[in-house]
Amino acid sequence: MYLTSEKKAEIFAKHGSSAQDTGSAEGQVALFTYRINHLTQHLKANHKDFNTERSLVKLVGKRKALLDYLKKKDINRYRAIIAELGIRK
Repeated sequence: MYLTSEKKAEIFAKHGSSAQDTGSAEGQVALFTYRINHLTQHLKANHKDFNTERSLVKLVGKRKALLDYLKKKDINRYRAIIAELGIRK
């Protein structure tokens, strides 16, 4: 499996306040970004996998909603996570 519990803990420890802080918006955005990158690579090799394509679109929508929330709540945290992950809206 591409996403083990150790990898999740590492992502949340790096982008959240701790490894157990799975509810922070920054940690969730980082996790969604990791999953989006993995699914994008999968779709490059399997372009007819429409179920994965649908999952990818849903994940991008969830990440966008979280980024919109973060932008509205605290613009500095939003800018920090965008710069740290190298994503743009």
